[in-house]
Amino acid sequence: MAEIVGHSSRRASAAGPVYLLLFPIPVVCFLGALATDIAYRSSAFLMWLHFSEWLIAAGLAFGALAALVLLIEFVGNGAIRTGRTGWAHLLLFYATLVVELLNAFVHSIDGWTAVVPTGLSLSIIGALLALAAVAALLYVPVTWVELREVRP
Repeated sequence: MAEIVGHSSRRASAAGPVYLLLFPIPVVCFLGALATDIAYRSSAFLMWLHFSEWLIAAGLAFGALAALVLLIEFVGNGAIRTGRTGWAHLLLFYATLVVELLNAFVHSIDGWTAVVPTGLSLSIIGALLALAAVAALLYVPVTWVELREVRP
């Protein structure tokens, strides 16, 4: 039987687990904004535009927190900086936030032009970047936990 226990080295970081709690929130919000943009394009019902605005705003708020925690983890944990996947995740996630910030500005326009075509295009790009950041995160070395065999 195996259990996950806290890493006992000095490289252990409290920021890593906090980041893993915060990171999925903006990803889900940005994917939801893409879905509501598609719904708005199909129906032209303003409720979908407002849903997109709120999802993008929530994603940016939690994304800013996650970006700050990721930066702290990046500075404090050398294992993440050693591989290409750590840098790729950082750059992809920050690029996602920049694209979605531009998307928030575009969505602040009233009516149809807030989504079609620019807002929808930015939502697609932001969602793809967020999914690429998720894929890169899967290959980032986890150094704050270790797997240890439990002996009776």
